[in-house]
Amino acid sequence: MYFEGGYPIDSRDVDPWNHCKPSGLMGILQEAAVAAACELHASRPEMMEKYNLFWMLARMWYRLDRPLKWNETLSIRTWHRGGSGASSYRDFDLFVDGKPVGEAVSVWVLADADTHRLARMSKIEEFQGTDGGELCKDKSLSRFKLPQEMAAADHRAMHYSDTDINGHVNNVRYADFICDAIRMDQLGQDFYVSALQVDYLAECMAGETITLFTGEQDGLRYVRGADAAGKSRFEGAVTLTPLDRASAIK
Repeated sequence: MYFEGGYPIDSRDVDPWNHCKPSGLMGILQEAAVAAACELHASRPEMMEKYNLFWMLARMWYRLDRPLKWNETLSIRTWHRGGSGASSYRDFDLFVDGKPVGEAVSVWVLADADTHRLARMSKIEEFQGTDGGELCKDKSLSRFKLPQEMAAADHRAMHYSDTDINGHVNNVRYADFICDAIRMDQLGQDFYVSALQVDYLAECMAGETITLFTGEQDGLRYVRGADAAGKSRFEGAVTLTPLDRASAIK
C-alpha cells in the first residue's frame, strides 16, 4: 500500500541558483509523510485522540540524481515498512515528469504526549497490514561516526520562527542550519547537496543557542549541533556533487 502525490517546487523552496534547498525538499517529504498518515487514519490528531501519542521524526536521508528546480512538480510515492518495534521506516521514491530523480528514507517514532516515552508500533492498529510490501527498501539508517576533528563554525540562536506544532524546532530547519554551517552560500555555484542525512538526537527549543561544529571525512561534510553543555542535539552528513553551471541561473 502506498500514497502518491504531486508537490510543486515554489519560490519559497529555491536558492539563488534556482535549485530546491535541502530544507525545501525535506519539507515536501514531510508533507507527503503527513498526507500518507492521514490516508491511513494515523494523522497527528487521530493518534492523539486514540492513543495519546504524537509523531516525531528520528532520522531522515535523501539522495538526488540531479538538482530539483523552481516550478518543477515533484511526484512522490511513499509507504511504510510495517509496524513493529519502537520505530517505523517510511520510504520515498521521487519523480519529475515520470522520470526517477531520487529517493529518501525516514525513521519515525511515536511518543506519549504526557511522558514522551516511546510507544511500540505493534500497538498501532493502523500500521498492521498496510506496509509497502515489495516496494520496501533495504536501506537502514544508523548514527554515523563523526570526524575526530571538528571546528566550531557558528552559534545559532533558536527562535519562535524555528518552531512547529510540537513546540520544538521544526525538522526542516536543521537542514538550513547544516547548509549554513558548511557555507552553501559560497559553494552553491559549484556544488549541490546530492545526499543528506539528519539525525535528530534531542529537541531544540526557542530561546536556546546551539553551537555548530563542522568537519570533513571520506568525502563527506559533517555538522554537529551541540548545546551549552556540549550535548549533541542533531548531527548531519552531506554529500556535495559538482554542479553543471548550465543548470543554474546566471
